[in-house]
Amino acid sequence: MQPEQAYAEVERLTRARAKNFAYGIMVLPKPKRRAIAAIYAFARQVDDVADGELPLAEKRARLHRLRALDGDGAMHIALMDAMRRYPIRRDALEALVDGGLQDLERRRYATFDELRGYCEKVAGAVGVACIGVYGSDDVARAETLGIALQLINIVRDVREDWELGRVYLPQDELAAFGVTEDHIAAGSVTPEWTALMAFQAQRARAHLQEGLKLLESLDRRSALCVSAFAGLYEATLDLIEASGWDVFGERTRLSAPAKLAVVARGLWR
Repeated sequence: MQPEQAYAEVERLTRARAKNFAYGIMVLPKPKRRAIAAIYAFARQVDDVADGELPLAEKRARLHRLRALDGDGAMHIALMDAMRRYPIRRDALEALVDGGLQDLERRRYATFDELRGYCEKVAGAVGVACIGVYGSDDVARAETLGIALQLINIVRDVREDWELGRVYLPQDELAAFGVTEDHIAAGSVTPEWTALMAFQAQRARAHLQEGLKLLESLDRRSALCVSAFAGLYEATLDLIEASGWDVFGERTRLSAPAKLAVVARGLWR
């Protein structure tokens, strides 16, 4: 398979599986857009293996192959070509796989410090990988922005994660707010639950505000890309808040017009 074909495949995957990401990267020049799609496709494979139904030993084996960048499919071809064109950090890709391996072994986090370490792997590392394409060396803020988006995912995906046997909300914070895992299982939106979720959202927004300082080191189109998908995540969090923090039913989704409006606001700025 030629790189052009491989890039077409990872872009198709991004449009199909990562709607927020796809809306953001559409404003990038073609070479950067394709490289970011290759990074996304790598991250998608890691997630699919870690969350899939294969036996545990096979999951580990596949993740270790991904960590070694061992393969000849469209994702590997596109990613290898992107790494030749841009300074995409291999250690960031390896950290992302380490996060997938951690998901196989660990399903609870005692404190936010422990959870943050996990978020650095599964999301902060994506930010660090991408800044080589965007053209920045602000690793700290790229990592913080990735963590912010992961914290929003954790709020959004409580039900889905519970069904996979995982609770990412820190155990000490559940206890402090008087929320038990039985409440999560029952989908109980109590005053205690809404207070806990508001606290999680406040922390996510603080990370987002700090992470978006990354924009200062980016060219205009890269900055627009990052602000667009960050804005889409923030708008999703706003919708969840407006719902009274009920994350137990159908997943909260922005409509296509709402997503385009977020991108348009970025263009206007």
